[in-house]
Amino acid sequence: MSTVLDVKGLNCPLPILRTKKAIKDIAVGSVLEVIATDPGSVKDMEAFCKQTGNVLLESKDAGGTYTFKIERKA
Repeated sequence: MSTVLDVKGLNCPLPILRTKKAIKDIAVGSVLEVIATDPGSVKDMEAFCKQTGNVLLESKDAGGTYTFKIERKA
């Protein structure tokens, strides 16, 4: 099951802060899909996953809208 978090229009550090909060609300093994427009979120999500032990399954850029699929591992 996938949960969607829409953080479009928010700038750093809000997308990562909202992601951090949302990932705690889903079960281990579930996927959080994050949709953002902040270009800085690409590196932020990669760093967030490395730091937290979660897995970045997918990172897509669709003309300035960034979609990330993060599997909760911890």
